[in-house]
Parts: sequence; structure tokens; C-alpha cells
Amino acid sequence: MRLFTVILILNIFVNVLAQKNEQDRAWNQPVEPFRIAGDIYYVGASDITSYLVTTPKGHILIDSGFIETVPQIIANVKKLGFKPEEIKVLLNSHAHYDHAGGLAELRRLTGATLMISEPDVELMANGGKGDPNFGDRFPFEAVRADKSLRSGERVKLGGATLTANLTPGHTRGCTTWTTETMHQGRKLNAIFVCSTSAPGYKLFKNEKYPNIYADYLQTFAFLEKQRPDIFLGSHGAIYGLEEKIGRMGAGRDDAFIDPDGYKKYVSGSRAAIEETFKRQSSP
Repeated sequence: MRLFTVILILNIFVNVLAQKNEQDRAWNQPVEPFRIAGDIYYVGASDITSYLVTTPKGHILIDSGFIETVPQIIANVKKLGFKPEEIKVLLNSHAHYDHAGGLAELRRLTGATLMISEPDVELMANGGKGDPNFGDRFPFEAVRADKSLRSGERVKLGGATLTANLTPGHTRGCTTWTTETMHQGRKLNAIFVCSTSAPGYKLFKNEKYPNIYADYLQTFAFLEKQRPDIFLGSHGAIYGLEEKIGRMGAGRDDAFIDPDGYKKYVSGSRAAIEETFKRQSSP
């Protein structure tokens, strides 16, 4: 038996035992991989997302999910007919355990180059400890970036170009990725929204992240200028993954083309953040 296969079997056994949180298990249910559009494929779980952008010279993977998600991702890549060892670049939306928890393991399995947004490099190297909002509550295996990225920097491989757009707030280095893809003769703009939620965060007088609210406003200013055709994100719930998979199963090859859904998401998210700040800052 090849070493690669042995490692995966051990990981599956350990990870099944490790994930005991009910919400995490619900987010991490298996999903059959599929092509979203053009060179963009879905290889993640039921809510914790992971995307494969394929090229003739190797592939780019966005987000690892939990450590428990890694065996699913590897299996899904194989089901689609691609080789995990052909993944050359690992990217991340933000340094939280449900999106970065498996990056160290994926780098070991694939040998890919890990690129992280500069403001999240330290949090990633600390394994999620010292998070300004969560403290040490959600640790994961620490991993050091092979390369740090500035906002606006482009990652290029085999004809594919992804742009790192800093959209801070959820973390300081929260990164929304944008790219173009050809689908049925059409050039489509795709966006992978990082996150705009603030689960239990202090948006007013946050001593560990004083400019958090200003960062959220900066993020919304960027997102409101975007005009994507394909709307994706770090959680399936952000863009209605389950519903869109159902549409695709019913024969809709345009299921993930959703500019209106994107606009509603951004406006609704801004309203929620502004309401939270208003409530927290009121006497």
C-alpha cells in the first residue's frame, strides 16, 4: 500500500473521532464534487467550502476546511479525475480553524506552495491562538506561509489568475478572491467572498482590534463595487450552496450565476453589521 494512501486512511480514522462538535459535523458532511463553471470545481463539504481551479500546469486550491475535511477534499479531487499532487498552490480565505485547519496537512500531502494574506500570516503561524475576537478558543495546527500576499496581488498559474482582495473585519487578513473563467463561450467574473459575519464580536471599543468596525466598512465599500456573475464564499450558507446544487441536479447549468443574490447578500450583511455596532455603542 502506498504511503499516501496509508496517511489518508489514518487521517480519516483520527478525524472521525476528533470532530465532536455538533455544528462542525453538520458543516462537514460529504458532498459529491462537481464543476461550478469553466475551470472552477467544488471539492468541499456541505457548508465548509473548498474550491479547485484547474490549469494545464497544475491546480490552485482555495481553503482546507477543518483538519477533518482534508480526506474529503483529497477524495473529491480524485473523483473529478485530478491528482492531488498536481495541486501547486494553496490559498486561504481567513485564518480560522474551519477554513485553515487542514492547510498544514494539505501542504504535506501535496507539496503545494501556501500563500496567505499578509495580515493573517501571524495568526496562521500561531495556529489561531491570540485571535482578537476568539482568543485561544479555536486552535488549529500552526502553519507558516511560503509567501505572504498584499491586497491586489495576483496569483498566476497555467493561464488562471486569482486576485487577493483584502476584506478585513472577520479577521484582519480576510481575503476575498476574484477571477475570470470561460463557461460555454462566455467570460464570467467569479468572486469567493471571505466572510462578513461578526459572531459574538465586539464592534465597539474592541481593545484587541480597535479599528474592526472601520475595517468592516472598508470591506463593504469594496464588495459593493464588485459585479460578479458567479457568487461563491467560504461557507455554503453565504450563497445558498445546497439550493444551487439542487438546481444543478435539475439540469440548470447556470445555477451558480447569481448577481442578484450577491447584491442581496452584501446589503444584508452591511445592515447586520451596522445594526450590531449601533446596538453595542448605544448607552
